[in-house]
Amino acid sequence: MSTICGADCEQCTFKCDCHGCENTCGRPFGGDCIAAGYIKVGGVESYAEFKRGLTDEINVFLTSLGIRTTDALYELPGMYVNLTYRLPSGESVRFLDDNKIYLGCQIEFSDCGVCYGVVADTTFILVCSYSMNGSNPELIAYKKR
Repeated sequence: MSTICGADCEQCTFKCDCHGCENTCGRPFGGDCIAAGYIKVGGVESYAEFKRGLTDEINVFLTSLGIRTTDALYELPGMYVNLTYRLPSGESVRFLDDNKIYLGCQIEFSDCGVCYGVVADTTFILVCSYSMNGSNPELIAYKKR
């Protein structure tokens, strides 16, 4: 398979669900890919600049929440990061699109068994916590950009 962003498809654990980035005009799972969208319009450098700026913005946000910062964001399929959160009303909701590709990272605290997850795109930043195996997700913050 060939990509728009240069990702190594052989290393991807989602290749059985992927229809190829170039084959689908940057929509390998059916939804928009943040990387492909930026690269198609402004090139690789534009995307790298966007990622640096978003990482800085996320780190300011994480610091305000008292959470350790990150040095990298990764392209992540929505189906992998679209956790179900229980609201105070008791309703269970999901905020992401399984078919889109977002930018995000996991910040692990293995000594206490908790991870923080960050997912973002051009319109929002979502921060959550969950157990090491992805169970017990809790929405920490959702910020519109």
